[in-house]
Parts: sequence; C-alpha cells; structure tokens
Amino acid sequence: MNKKMKVQIVIAMGIVLNVLGAFIAMSFSIPFYMDSIGTILVAGLLGPKYAMLTGVLGSLTSGMTFDMYSFYYAPVQLLTGFFAGILYHGPWLKGWKTFIGSILVGVPTSIASAIITAMLFRGITSGSSSAIVVVLNHLGLNLVFSIFIVQIFTDYTDKLLAVMLTKMIIERGHLYEKWGIPWKDTIVLPTKSKEKLYS
Repeated sequence: MNKKMKVQIVIAMGIVLNVLGAFIAMSFSIPFYMDSIGTILVAGLLGPKYAMLTGVLGSLTSGMTFDMYSFYYAPVQLLTGFFAGILYHGPWLKGWKTFIGSILVGVPTSIASAIITAMLFRGITSGSSSAIVVVLNHLGLNLVFSIFIVQIFTDYTDKLLAVMLTKMIIERGHLYEKWGIPWKDTIVLPTKSKEKLYS
C-alpha cells in the first residue's frame, strides 16, 4: 500500500471516529464531546497536518448530518490537531506526562471553545454541558466565567480520555507500525528530498 492511500484511509477512519463519538455523546447527553478521538488518533499516526484536516472534516460532517453547532467549532479541532500532533511526537503524551500534555492540548481548545460559545451562543449549545453553564450563571457567576470554567473541566477531561484511549488503541493494536508515518515526513519537502526519502 502506498503512502497516499495509507494517509487517506487513516484520515477517513479518524473522521468516522469523530462523527460517531460526537453522535454518541449528543444522543446520550454525555457531558463530554467525544468528537476529537479520531483527530488525536490521526495526530499519533500521521502528525499535526493531517490531524488538523481530520478534525475540520469531522466537524463539517457532523454539522451537515446531525449537529449544526459543530460547524462553528471547527477552529477548535484545528487547535486540537495541531497541539496533539506536536505533543504526541514529543515527551508530553507519554507515561505520567500524559496528564500534563492533556492540559497543554485542553487549555487552548478550552479558551477557543469558551469564546465561540459565549460570543455566538450565549452559553447554550447542543452539548449537555450547557446545562452546567446555565446553573452556574443562575448562581451568580458571570456568563463568560461560567462558560470558561465548564470548558476547562470538560475539555481537559475529554482530551485526557481521548489521548488515553487512542494511545491504548495505537500501542495494543501496533497501529503505528502498520499505518503510521513519521510526521516530519508529512511536511512538504523539495522534490529531490522526496525522491531520496522514498526511494
């Protein structure tokens, strides 16, 4: 199997996982998003560039099928793919550092999600965590602050669970050996370098 087909299959698998996870979370009112499992899986196998593509395509697919709010959170998937792709191939998503790495992925996405949720939707989206925002706001907390608190908690937990799940899938299934590509090799290289690298 050539590299191009391998990349296409992994991305398609990531999109399916994102959409399926988001659908399950929405259908069963799970207070986490479950829409970045595929993005993080692709980040581990192919690196940030293809992970970002997977995340955006997953958001667009979910938006066109069952959750219109997903369209607006495509930038969050870009951040997830970027940070997960960089950190996955460093020391920050290995062993006990996984908890720290998940924070480094979760904080930027939390900020982006909070801004989108507050500015566009005033705290109310399709996610079940919106109910927590409403409760905190009624208790007297500022709306933006309420959204940010909820996003930090839900995003961190969501990303931590997604990272741990994808690491288990990749390691136990030996997926990197079968489907992985060194992510630096996915960066556009001069033609001569490419020919030398893949000859």
